[in-house]
Amino acid sequence: MIKFKYLLLSLFILSFASCEKDNLELNKTNSGYADEYSLASIYAGFPETIEAGSKTSYTTADVTLSTGSWNFNNALIGTSASDRKAGLKSARIQSAGMLTMNFNLTNGASLVTISHGVYGTDAASTWDLYASTNSGSTWTKIGSTITTSSTTLSTASFTMAYSGNVRFQIRKLTGGRLNIDNISVEEDIPIPTRDNNMGMGNPSNAVTDVNVPNNYLLVKSQYALSYNNSKGCANWVSWHLSSAWQADAPRCNCFASDNTLPSSFFKATSSHYTNTGFDRGHLCNSEDRDGNHTDNQATFLMTNIIPQAPINNQRTWLSVESYGRTLTNQGYEVYIIAGGYGSGGTGWNGGVTYTIANGQINVPSRVWKVMLVLPVGGNDVNRVSTATRVIAVDMPNNQTVNSQSWEYYRVSVDYIETQTGYNILNLVPDNVENVIEAVVDIQPVL
Repeated sequence: MIKFKYLLLSLFILSFASCEKDNLELNKTNSGYADEYSLASIYAGFPETIEAGSKTSYTTADVTLSTGSWNFNNALIGTSASDRKAGLKSARIQSAGMLTMNFNLTNGASLVTISHGVYGTDAASTWDLYASTNSGSTWTKIGSTITTSSTTLSTASFTMAYSGNVRFQIRKLTGGRLNIDNISVEEDIPIPTRDNNMGMGNPSNAVTDVNVPNNYLLVKSQYALSYNNSKGCANWVSWHLSSAWQADAPRCNCFASDNTLPSSFFKATSSHYTNTGFDRGHLCNSEDRDGNHTDNQATFLMTNIIPQAPINNQRTWLSVESYGRTLTNQGYEVYIIAGGYGSGGTGWNGGVTYTIANGQINVPSRVWKVMLVLPVGGNDVNRVSTATRVIAVDMPNNQTVNSQSWEYYRVSVDYIETQTGYNILNLVPDNVENVIEAVVDIQPVL
């Protein structure tokens, strides 16, 4: 049944990949976002055949096998005719001995299979499989106790649903000597999906209330934003990025007013930017939403646009955007929040411009972005730890910003919050949020 389940899942994924990204709608939960699907495969190096090791005594010691280091306690590597084995070697455990992995598997586990048999003419024995998700500090028994009574190898199977780090331990309980061989572990490989665009929080506690015109929440399938009617543009835009959002839909260049704003609100048009010296700068950028035409079109709504200095928009800011997509190609998903603050930027026309469109659209003096980076997986906000990478940038909205590479403008999230008054990652538990928001990212950008 387990293998059949994985076959069905594999067929689903193949058919999924051949369809338009619009079909992701079929996988949405009631919240409007997709669950994380996983595909099982055997870890590299497994099955562990014991063939690479050598140990001739029952004394406790670590042994390097093909999969990594294992601790043999009251156990050795048997090569005799009485050892039940698939190849030339198998593990032989006596008394209340144990085989323990000294390393973690990082993608969790869904299935463990172990070959086992009676050594020589010894009595039947019993044994358990245990798992640890905290590097061996504590252990949990998996499944039922196994009885080994055959002098030929049998296979015991254990199903589970672990994600993240896990390691295993075989504990012999009773009876004669026990042979163990061909230990196999199937990992859970998360399939990237489209997740909640405000999965890390609502930075300004925006609400969809016409009586709060300067912090008005708009939630779209492609992103969410806080609109500021007095400034004619967004305070911030928040979106999730993974490879599930990406394909090869062409850039539509279809700038349009956002008619989902209340009728009493100012609605910017593309012509409001004509001859101003400023680009129509995307916050959620077009390339992050090229899964299909509808997604790409949504990024050209004017509520997702700010007046941006052309050199900033087309060079330095573009480099930040491209790096976010580089991370998804490396197996990560990214939660992104971006916006502008202050007033007074410099475009093609020179000088400092504070507003355009007859004062109806503010020109920010600074533009900022926060990117929270996670390995692809589910239950995202609960996977954020004090070691999670967070990249924050704050740069001037002018034509000389490219005198430095984008990495030069990295700051802490705390700094951006001080400048804007927002609480940017407010769904992350405080004890974690306080740590990651104080750090300035210094990781090399490859």
